[in-house]
Amino acid sequence: MVNKEAILLFYRKKSRRPLSFKDMVSYMKLSRSEARSLKKILSIMVREGELVITRKGLYGPPEDMNLITGYFEPHKEGYGFVVMEKPGERDLFIPPWATLGAMNNDRVLVRVENWTKREGRIIRILERFHTRIAGKLEATSTGFYVRPKNKSVHLSIYIPPRERGTAKRGDIVVAEITSYPKDRKPPAGRILKVLGKPEDPKAEIESIIEELNLPKKFPRNVLEETRSLYKPALKGAENRIKRKDLRSLRTVTIDGEHAKDFDDALSVKIEKHGYKLYVHIADVGFYVDWNSGIDVESRKRGTSVYFPDRVLPMLPKDLSEELCSLKPKVERLAFTVEMDFDRGGDRIDAKFYPSVIISDERMTYTSIKKILVDNDKTERGKYDYLLRDFEQMGKLCGILRDKRLERGSLDFDLPEPEVLLDIKGSPESILAAERNFAHTVIEEFMIAANEAVAEYLDALGAPLIYRVHEEPDPMKFEYVERVIKSLYGTKLPLKPKDYSELLKKIKFTPEEEIINYLILRSLKQARYSNINVGHFGLASKCYTHFTSPIRRYPDLIVHRILREVLNKKHISDRRIRELNKILPDIAFHSSRMERLADEAEKEVVNAMRVWFMKDKVGEQYNAKVVNVTPYGLKVRLKDYFIEGFLHVSYMTDDFYQYNERSLSLAGRHTKRMFKIGNELRVRIDRVDMEEREIILDICDYVSEHKRKE
Repeated sequence: MVNKEAILLFYRKKSRRPLSFKDMVSYMKLSRSEARSLKKILSIMVREGELVITRKGLYGPPEDMNLITGYFEPHKEGYGFVVMEKPGERDLFIPPWATLGAMNNDRVLVRVENWTKREGRIIRILERFHTRIAGKLEATSTGFYVRPKNKSVHLSIYIPPRERGTAKRGDIVVAEITSYPKDRKPPAGRILKVLGKPEDPKAEIESIIEELNLPKKFPRNVLEETRSLYKPALKGAENRIKRKDLRSLRTVTIDGEHAKDFDDALSVKIEKHGYKLYVHIADVGFYVDWNSGIDVESRKRGTSVYFPDRVLPMLPKDLSEELCSLKPKVERLAFTVEMDFDRGGDRIDAKFYPSVIISDERMTYTSIKKILVDNDKTERGKYDYLLRDFEQMGKLCGILRDKRLERGSLDFDLPEPEVLLDIKGSPESILAAERNFAHTVIEEFMIAANEAVAEYLDALGAPLIYRVHEEPDPMKFEYVERVIKSLYGTKLPLKPKDYSELLKKIKFTPEEEIINYLILRSLKQARYSNINVGHFGLASKCYTHFTSPIRRYPDLIVHRILREVLNKKHISDRRIRELNKILPDIAFHSSRMERLADEAEKEVVNAMRVWFMKDKVGEQYNAKVVNVTPYGLKVRLKDYFIEGFLHVSYMTDDFYQYNERSLSLAGRHTKRMFKIGNELRVRIDRVDMEEREIILDICDYVSEHKRKE
């Protein structure tokens, strides 16, 4: 039978060179009908990057031709980098002349020109990431162009006269790309929609959803399929067949105040050997079958997207907030990870099984903090029957965390912005989101469960979607190294392997947050892969995502694979081949959708910042320098978790020059120096609603000497 697997197996075992179509038919001894099938399959494999066709019409695997696949990250100067699809390898530099018109996040095929310099040339674009672009319609002497609002897209879109519709110069529009850049020609497109200027923050969020083409409504067939899951049999005794009955086990969920999709719950017991921890995860896989309408739609979305006033869920709300959500006082189906730890925090056993649970309480992070940290009498009295469980959770969390940090896991303690809305949906304040010990409890227990599942399936040789985090590229670490040397000299460890020790050394120093951010930016993004290269940030040799199947598609895949292993005790070779065929694409798409969700969430926060500050032009605030560039200073206000830019042209008391070595701006005559961590008094000069930027002016400079006093 002619299929992709047979062709790839043929190349691995029987061919050491590229072959023509006729040669393949001859060597594989194919009939006429099989040859016709081969032609169609070869076309698909070339399009998807699984095979390459040379200029002479010969076919071969890309890895045998010095070719690799990855996604493109462009720089505004024209060059870019390709992040390898295969993890564990450093990025490839792509010169401006070798990009083939690739745009941000396009999936590309690259020929490696120089392995020593890590330099390559894009020879084919396998999959375009952008099909629509939002931006401002501008007119030049050569015609109309859409200048993208997305700063990572550095090319404007040419709009032919007949494709402009009713859009006018200066309008914010959504354009569909009809032709991509080629031979120095810019991309071209047609106007799909004119976006009116948002009249309120809610409309601004709608605009961003439109800009990024995020899915809002679920297709009708998906909603109908979801309603069909509400059958009496699905709520009754049939659910409990082959499930462990844990309804009598004390169990709680711990989430934020506004959470509605509860996908994890916890139970703990004290045993002779130490601790028994139960992590119960919503059994989404029971309700959502492979390739069902719900599955196809959730795979397409990849992840839920969270905004201050709403959620764009991966699953329909009837599933994510009702049927699958581990709500209190009701029976729910779960997948339980039962782990035994000794008193030193070493995991000595782990079991995995479908279960049925009843959550006793829906706890919040604030409530757990009151109980464990503040010793609040009222809160402790309210949950007196669970106090012992909470205290044991706290002790076990501390032991596991210490164990993780000992092995070199990175301990970032970075504030995240939290947008507080009034009853009309307008931003009332933007502050650093509170993080407390309860967050740490959940994080440690989820990490433990994810590691246990990953190590179990990996040891069995089962195909898996891993959560991988590669070691930082040495080139990207140079910037961090320069900053640390400018602040501390050479007193601190300065190698990526010493990151964990470095974070401990700077704990509670004024520069802690700044260096945390710099180190985080130097790291590669964690992503999904069917190839395990470990997780650098967690210092974990084997890691996956299992604990959030309501909001992350890879978790649902891992649930299904674990269920297959537990049910069959052995996965057949045929099933392994099937999974190995589909998992790479699922991992790649899930990583891509995760990045899009992150981008959307950041854009919304940036929009809320300008809406909040638009009436505060002229007001003065204390601020701290968080980054220094040749063009000016990026600073963060102290009263609000808001960042703005102070352009060097506003620093009018001298001529300032950028010193790359010390990462500072220094006055030529006054010798006044601006560095990361300096404190300033700034004035809000202008708020650009379209660009979502806050422009600052300087009022006063607080010197290092004065700041320390």
